[in-house]
Amino acid sequence: MSDQSGQQLPGWVEDADVVVVGGGIVGLATALRLLESRPGLAVAVLEREARVGTGQSSRNSGVLHAGLYYAPGSAKARFCVAGKRELERFCDEHGVAVRRTGKVVAAVDRSELPALEALAERARTNGVEIERLGPAGVRDHEPHVQAVAGLWSPNTAVTDFGAVCEAMRRAVVDAGGRVELGTAVTGLEPTSNGVRIVTSGGRWWAGAVVTCTGLQSDRVAAMTGRRRERRVVPFRGAWLRVRDQRADLVRGNVYPVPVGAGLPFLGVHLTRRIDGQLWVGPNAVLAAAREGRRRWSVDPADLRDALGFAGTWRLAARFPKVAAGELWRDLVVRAAMREVRRYVPDLRNEDVSRGPWGVRAQVVDRTGHLVDDFDVREDGRVVHLVNAPSPAATASLAIGADLAARVLARR
Repeated sequence: MSDQSGQQLPGWVEDADVVVVGGGIVGLATALRLLESRPGLAVAVLEREARVGTGQSSRNSGVLHAGLYYAPGSAKARFCVAGKRELERFCDEHGVAVRRTGKVVAAVDRSELPALEALAERARTNGVEIERLGPAGVRDHEPHVQAVAGLWSPNTAVTDFGAVCEAMRRAVVDAGGRVELGTAVTGLEPTSNGVRIVTSGGRWWAGAVVTCTGLQSDRVAAMTGRRRERRVVPFRGAWLRVRDQRADLVRGNVYPVPVGAGLPFLGVHLTRRIDGQLWVGPNAVLAAAREGRRRWSVDPADLRDALGFAGTWRLAARFPKVAAGELWRDLVVRAAMREVRRYVPDLRNEDVSRGPWGVRAQVVDRTGHLVDDFDVREDGRVVHLVNAPSPAATASLAIGADLAARVLARR
């Protein structure tokens, strides 16, 4: 590594035009978009784990969202619709399986009909293809689902986002980029002409940096001096897995009508995955560890961080019944199944077992409101993706293009 005068800088062992911190799906998509925009650009992805996409990117249901839910004009709405098309094309070109299973949004009670109509209007505004369904129409798509009305989204699909991440890694390397695994970033120092980066494997110099670090996004953003006015509060979501002999009770995706104002969580839903498994969930309960290895892992630093933040308590105070209900259904399978049977009455308690779980990075502000859109912050030559909630995986290539344009403008 040398400075602009050509003199060697002691201790700086690696350099790149742009470093992407984080080898999840959005980080890899950003690196790919950078290389597509500027062939020959020296791009390096630094990922602390031994494989790419081991966090939120692969610990999910695998749903490619069509864009039904997101507020018109929001970054979520724009990026989801465009990003889904781009990701399906990428998967087709790189041999990653995608199956359009469709989605039924089911209203099981007439009180849900106004919210269902509002969702239909939102989908139409976002340019998402939908069809209104009566009870018979719901049964045509999902014979075992009980509903008074519904919406049909034919373009909702499923894939394996872990496989997508691996395909993106190969594409980045084939385009001339680097993906450095087992390399944790511990420090960022922007300067007038670049960024000094301290890692577990040595020190780097880059012309610019973009960070896509999911559950650690607020902490990584703080490395450049940004105050954590908004903070990642981790929510653990767990799934129930339906035994294979009963998986045919659902053909595709069955989702509830979203009625929880101020909460982006969609409630109990059922997903027929790309591997044919049927999963129920996930729920959402406060996690005691951002990246624990077990369902009930406790990280004292993470717990102090969440409980010491005023926004966490204000969020709990705003939705005490919701929080209690989510925790109860997490602890008691029968309680969760009572909710599931509102949609699929034929599913019995003995048809399910506890399945996988994951932790979602949700940014919360000091007033106790969940930040429900993508949040990008810029500090000199560093661009931070601070909040990337669902549909980040679906929208990854569109988000990546936006981040690539921002970071190239700062070099």
